[in-house]
Amino acid sequence: MNGRMNSTARIRILVSGDHVAEAVDHVVTLDNDADPFLYSEAIAEADRVELHFPQFTDGRAFSQAYLIRRRLGFKGDLRATGDVLADQLIQMERTGFSSAVLSEGVDLADAQRQLERFGAFYQGDVSRDAPFRTGQQA
Repeated sequence: MNGRMNSTARIRILVSGDHVAEAVDHVVTLDNDADPFLYSEAIAEADRVELHFPQFTDGRAFSQAYLIRRRLGFKGDLRATGDVLADQLIQMERTGFSSAVLSEGVDLADAQRQLERFGAFYQGDVSRDAPFRTGQQA
């Protein structure tokens, strides 16, 4: 639980080798300029959806993740790939990603420490209502 209000499972952090070695039956990979709604049928049948960050400064995959979780109701593994840095992990988790593949050279221990930096949030996110709004629609 890591002491977080309204806590759920934490984002899973992987290095490139772990990502490549992981076998999954049905993966949908979307470029960051793809409209998730155009792929809604494929997403509904997928075990994992991979969203790509071509550069850490390009955040369109955050919006895609939110739409895939909230609007399309995807329950499987939603994975961030590409230029993934440690300081993006909390926002990735809050917008719906369940796993992330770190960029080459990003230290796994540093990334894990980044997740532990904040114990709670006042704002709601894709999977949790704000603490003061518990029981109400977000």
